[in-house]
Order: sequence, then structure tokens, then C-alpha cells
Amino acid sequence: MSSVPFHYVDLRTFCYATEDDKRVEDALRTFLPEDYPVERAQSEGHYGDRIIVLSARVENADDIRHVLTQVASAPEIDAVRAELDDRVDDNCSFFLTFGKQAAFGRNVERGDGITLRAKVEAYPAKREKAVENARELLEEL
Repeated sequence: MSSVPFHYVDLRTFCYATEDDKRVEDALRTFLPEDYPVERAQSEGHYGDRIIVLSARVENADDIRHVLTQVASAPEIDAVRAELDDRVDDNCSFFLTFGKQAAFGRNVERGDGITLRAKVEAYPAKREKAVENARELLEEL
């Protein structure tokens, strides 16, 4: 893969009061290069419970490649390729979610808990071009 047709990749997950924040961060790190910085923001739920938002923005091409290689290891990657028309919005952003529990065990599976948002390069910035670029990259992986 010579170039990466993504401007950046954002990963985000929530750590609820019933969860161990170190374990949730480990799950998020399944997708990230080693020692990549993870941002933490403290929030509060409707009933006053603690929620920590863990996130990372990956902008370097080599680091984006690392994240996308992890994404491509998902057993359901063929289904993701088939759903690209539904996963890229009019702003050229690609969305996908992964299971937090599976990621804690270093497995990459589609599910709920970890959200990936990637800004796809497209010139001109049209949804159809972004879908085409994302499809080409996912087929290379």
C-alpha cells in the first residue's frame, strides 16, 4: 500500500462507572500503534455516574496503516466492503464500530463499544469518490 487515502482516523470509546478504565483503554489500544497517546475526558451520566471518554486521532500515514491493518483483520471485512455505500457519509467520513469486549481480548470484531471514524480523501470531495477510494484501500489490505 503506497499511499493511504485517509486524512485521519478517530477512535473513541466510553468507560462507564461499572468498567475498569485501564481495561477499556487496553481494548482501544488494540487498534493503535504501540505507546500511541490516548486522550481522556471526564463526563457525567444522566444519574450522576462517571463516564470517561477515551479517544485517539491518528494522522500519520504509517500509524493510519497500522489501524487499518487491524481493521482488515476483522473476520467480517468482506461484509464491510459490501456495505461501504452505507458506511461513508456525504462529508466523506467512513464509520465502523467494534466490540469493546472482543478488543480487550485483542480480537477485532464488529460490534458496539469502539467507534472508528475516518476522513476519506476524495478529489473532488464527493461521496462517490470517497466510497471508491475506501473500497480500493480495503481490497488492498
